[in-house]
Amino acid sequence: MFHHSHSVSETEAIAAELARTLVGGECIALDGDLGAGKTQFVRGLVRGLGGQPRTVSSPTFVLLNIYDTGRLPVYHLDAYRTHGPDDFEAIGFAELLEQGGVVALEWPRRVAEVLPDKVIHVRFEILSRQCREIQIARP
Repeated sequence: MFHHSHSVSETEAIAAELARTLVGGECIALDGDLGAGKTQFVRGLVRGLGGQPRTVSSPTFVLLNIYDTGRLPVYHLDAYRTHGPDDFEAIGFAELLEQGGVVALEWPRRVAEVLPDKVIHVRFEILSRQCREIQIARP
């Protein structure tokens, strides 16, 4: 499924639409360049699940942020600063997948070896300063 977003609010709305279909146990791999909208997408997921989008921030330096939405917890991870799958496993990635929440992972290519079989892939492509193409592929 392809979407075009021309603003932060449109990116969040696309994510909120996806969030309404989530039941827990999903892993969402967010792939795209710096500034493509990955963290904004997570804000939309949190909003769509009933949480406070203002609480969402990039987990680049802390590796993991947890958001209580009232419906499903969102585990927001960033693999950008990890040195591979072993580092990622050390922070408890496998255990997070078993918690029944939603795992949203930025920079999934860095840890592709440890991703579960069933992943929702969200790919961001910067088409212009004001336009992003967002491709959502469900298993």
